[in-house]
Amino acid sequence: MTTTEARTPRTTAPAGTTDPATTADAARRRISARVRILLWLLFVMAVALASVAMTTRSFLLRDVDHRINGLLAQEAGEFANFEERGFDPETSRPFTDPDRLLRVFLERQYADPDEELIGLVARKSGGPAKLTQPRDLPVALPLHRDGDARRRIFDSPDASGVLHRPEGEIRWAKVAVARHGGGTSEAAFVVAFHPEREVARVDEVFRVLLAISGVALLLTTGIGWAVAGRILQPVRLVRTAAAQLTEQDLTRRIPVRGRDDIAALAETFNAMLDRLERAFAAQRQFVDDAGHELRTPITIVRGHLELMGDDPAEREETVRLVTDELDRMSRIVEDLLLLAKAERPDFVRPEPVQLAELTADVYVKARTLGERDWQLTETADREAELDPQRITQAMVQLAQNAVQHTTPGQTIRIGSHAEGSRIELYVADSGPGVRPQDRELIFERFRRGTSRRGARGSGAGLGLSIVKAIAESHGGRVRLHDTEGGGATFVLTLGETRT
Repeated sequence: MTTTEARTPRTTAPAGTTDPATTADAARRRISARVRILLWLLFVMAVALASVAMTTRSFLLRDVDHRINGLLAQEAGEFANFEERGFDPETSRPFTDPDRLLRVFLERQYADPDEELIGLVARKSGGPAKLTQPRDLPVALPLHRDGDARRRIFDSPDASGVLHRPEGEIRWAKVAVARHGGGTSEAAFVVAFHPEREVARVDEVFRVLLAISGVALLLTTGIGWAVAGRILQPVRLVRTAAAQLTEQDLTRRIPVRGRDDIAALAETFNAMLDRLERAFAAQRQFVDDAGHELRTPITIVRGHLELMGDDPAEREETVRLVTDELDRMSRIVEDLLLLAKAERPDFVRPEPVQLAELTADVYVKARTLGERDWQLTETADREAELDPQRITQAMVQLAQNAVQHTTPGQTIRIGSHAEGSRIELYVADSGPGVRPQDRELIFERFRRGTSRRGARGSGAGLGLSIVKAIAESHGGRVRLHDTEGGGATFVLTLGETRT
């Protein structure tokens, strides 16, 4: 034993068992499809609603900016026009005093609720003197009370701008009043706007949108949970049915509703269960048939061997009987295996075949089965997709069946013909025929007709079952009807042909 093996002992679970700890961990890690669908739906909805709310807020803020900028430009334009064209009401002459110009203009204006109209006149010492309208503003610190802000705006070389203060933002526009006859500014008209309430209204709309989005997500959660459960109900039925399936009970099926992908899944699952049920039924039938048919020859072999004496003639006869029974057992096993293979998809291997050539080959092979009046009555001159070996096997079996139920010299006819997309190959004998009550019975395994067909052959009653399986594997069937003048006609009706 190595050192590693000594330090790390391993416990191996028996084959075919599952570690309970591993199963529990997998169950904890597993998230149902219903929950995953709901989580993805909520994620997409949350991203979409958040995007809508953020986009709406950005549009509203941009609209606020446009309205404020338009208001500032309008007030500045009105003052510039008044300065250029206005007259002093006392002198009826153009204004020469900036202070008088500002006072008259401010007396004639009415500011919006969040707007301030201020006149600023330079002083020799200190900051600029202010001229303003006597009104209260719903802000923490209006511009007309903030000397530092007025000085910064008055000293700014820009005509407009944004002033950021701890008490709130101010957006402003300024029109300088030129000194009469000079080029330097001694006064200015300032229009200031406080956007807090406008931004607050936008934020309120944003919060309302978020609240509505939250309610929408809650409604989506409930509706999505119900809809996902309804959509996935067939999937749960499939899982439940799969868990309840056993080898002894394969009869459970999923109810199919609608025409969507889930309904298609249920139909596919039901088709799979049909195939499994047929496969298990064929397996059970194979075991039952084999046990039933092999029990008799085994008993015969054992009885003869136990009673076999020392007489050479008796021993020779016993060996002959035992050999004959063993040969019959071998034929039974081979036929049963062939019937079991008929359930496999590769049981037949279709290929293009000339029907006339195939029919002639069957006729040649059948002539060696017995001294009968063999006749090749007709052949179909066309090509078909089929397995030539399996069809030959079925036709030879029908010919052998006809030989067993006819006497030397009686007529057996072989032929084929085509009509539209259907082809038929047949073997017709002139024997005693088949009773109506036996026409379905003789195609079952280990079943033979009554004595009307004459002496029963040495077969186990599997020949016609093999013929039926070959026909059905080609998508066709085998039919039986009376031969004109007496006898039985077996017809292989196969599927589509091609010219």
